[in-house]
Amino acid sequence: MANSNTYIKSRKHTVLAATAIAALSLPIHAQSQTKPAATPTLKEVTVTDVQESAYTPAHGLSSPKFTQPLVNTTQTVTVIKEQLMKEQGATTLTEALRNVPGAGTFYAGENGNTSTGDAIYMRGFDTSSSIFVDGVRDLGSISRDMFNIEQIDVIKGAAGTDFGRSAPTGSINLSTKQPKLEDSFDASLSAGSASYKRSTVDWNKSLEGMGGAAFRLNAMAQDAGVAGRDEVKNDRWGIAPSLAFGLNTDTRTYLNFLHVKQSNVPDGGVLTMGLPGYSSPDPTKRPYLSGASRVNSSNFYGTSSDHDDVTADMVTLRVEHDFAPGVTLRNTSRWGQTKQDYLLSSFMAGTSQLVTPSTDPSTWTITRSINTKDQVNRILTNQTHLNASFETGSIKHDLSTGLELAREEQNGYTLATSGTVPTVSVYHPNSSVSLPAYARTGAGNKGTTDTVALYAFDTLKLNEQWQINGGVRLDHYKTDYDTWDAKGASTLDLKKSGNLFNWKIGALYKPAPNGSIYANMALSQQPPGGANFALSSAANNAANPNMDPQKAKTAELGTKWELFDKHMLVSGALFRTEVTNEIVTNPDGTVGQTGKKVVQGIELGVTGQITPAWGVSGGYTIQKTKVDTGTKVAADGTNGLTYTPKDAFSLWTHYQLPFGLSIGGGARYAGGLKRGTDGAVGTPNRTDSYWVFDAVASYKVNKNFDVQLNVFNLFDKDYVSAINKSGYRYFPGIARSVRLTANVHF
Repeated sequence: MANSNTYIKSRKHTVLAATAIAALSLPIHAQSQTKPAATPTLKEVTVTDVQESAYTPAHGLSSPKFTQPLVNTTQTVTVIKEQLMKEQGATTLTEALRNVPGAGTFYAGENGNTSTGDAIYMRGFDTSSSIFVDGVRDLGSISRDMFNIEQIDVIKGAAGTDFGRSAPTGSINLSTKQPKLEDSFDASLSAGSASYKRSTVDWNKSLEGMGGAAFRLNAMAQDAGVAGRDEVKNDRWGIAPSLAFGLNTDTRTYLNFLHVKQSNVPDGGVLTMGLPGYSSPDPTKRPYLSGASRVNSSNFYGTSSDHDDVTADMVTLRVEHDFAPGVTLRNTSRWGQTKQDYLLSSFMAGTSQLVTPSTDPSTWTITRSINTKDQVNRILTNQTHLNASFETGSIKHDLSTGLELAREEQNGYTLATSGTVPTVSVYHPNSSVSLPAYARTGAGNKGTTDTVALYAFDTLKLNEQWQINGGVRLDHYKTDYDTWDAKGASTLDLKKSGNLFNWKIGALYKPAPNGSIYANMALSQQPPGGANFALSSAANNAANPNMDPQKAKTAELGTKWELFDKHMLVSGALFRTEVTNEIVTNPDGTVGQTGKKVVQGIELGVTGQITPAWGVSGGYTIQKTKVDTGTKVAADGTNGLTYTPKDAFSLWTHYQLPFGLSIGGGARYAGGLKRGTDGAVGTPNRTDSYWVFDAVASYKVNKNFDVQLNVFNLFDKDYVSAINKSGYRYFPGIARSVRLTANVHF
């Protein structure tokens, strides 16, 4: 939506006024070349502010490695703007990814462990280790809050050339808010279902008399339960101050600091008893379990001692210098650290864990075990990046090249106690049980990966219709992994080093200035231990140092079009990713790397303004997957990829009425999920598909104040959003809930 205002005090007016003054000065400057300039008489100028909406297609990606506008980028890309996240009430990365069909948290963990933080699956593969902030890998298990994020770039396809080792099917890059030469203040206060309370502040101040300096402060505090879930809490606060110097000059410096503290009560999931597909794990002795009633989806099976405490700190220094028009050098240094202290009272509910002394359900209990994590992740990195635009003859080049040095480290410490956890009722769990204190035993592990990488990308514009682009990246890595017992004696000392050569190449044809047809191919490699720094001595483990890197080859054929005077971008693509060097256990017991996994499909997308008052954002994907490793990896006996919806759909639309009221809403669909297999008996082998609908209404009281009402899961759909590998536990979708937000702007 576009808002026209004639008042001068506005977030955009500093830039607009400067542009207007510069434009007016051009003829004056030209006259000064021929005769003395006379004092001009200027007419009064009314500056009109047209604020970019949540749906205006982004010009390009936030990373300088991608030099072309989205319509000319030869990959499937989804850009999620801050305005759209606010409109949808998305406060975390997982919530923001509702805009990306086929991406989300579909996996609830293995055995008694529960996935924590942003456990994102995309196009069939775990993408949790391929999340980046301003182009730098972001480590640790944390639910990333969006209070300091202005744009999310979801890049589909092999991303090894862009960022180094990464998931086979893509990456996610978060772009943080930076200081600007303007004075502005935004604040919000929200309250809603499940005792939801949240406040945010975004204050930007231009520091006059300091040569283009500015200060920005973003802060957030949240105290909230989860709608439809007992005891589960998501409490956190964060602060992100930043300074900038030399804005609007040839040399710019940015200093950013981020501190986030989370104090959550983790969700161990709900027993799948009574769900479709559930049957007795012991049909001979306990056949009555097959007809058991479904447990309440709000049940919490943990204890009062359960916690997930995370502290994240990040310091970033970035310096940019323009040597000439189109030639910019950037240097980024970052230190980051994430600490996690986690304890979950979890359950398995198999034959030995499910205690049913009689046919009376009120007597049924489950044994619980304790899962703990005491982990610290650190990263220290420096990136030097050069962008240069130039011509060689009739060919125009957009070159992007650089050097990256990084050290990533993960330390884990073993925790233990002498206490035990009492059993818990299946239908009426009691969480008011305190556990004995846990302490470090002295045992632990440490993994480090050192990387030196060189990369280069170039887009060659042959003429107005044809472009060729390509990129290469060479990584030299060294991974060390050590474990030790409670006495400090070494129990494992493994090392792996090598070189990874990743590449991508694309060709683009523009049948019209507003459209493109493209083809792209890429190769990414993931070395042993590349996802979590943990090497393994097991012969059948992909993290064994003797294994070769897994290779992901992606091919994509697509088209993109700008419509409605570039106010809308529509796209469509056919894609295929093949991951090779998968582990296969041969009939004679030997282990090889002859297996492969394949995911292929179609993805459609649309973002833009149908009219100045009507915006839309949506997408659809259908995926066909296959695993060829000699064994059936899915619990239903098939060889399709697990935790991957066959098809998924997302659509959100918003309409601005002429009297300050705006309304919007969206629909999300996810196909059923296959779960993994580990020998569990009687548990559901897949989940059902589902539709969920959300809605929003907002009213602009005046230019400085508006209110917004969000309704999530409008029709209170009861669905399974994630399931664990054994099928004993699932995460229910968020129940119907409401949230009222008041926003102020100055």
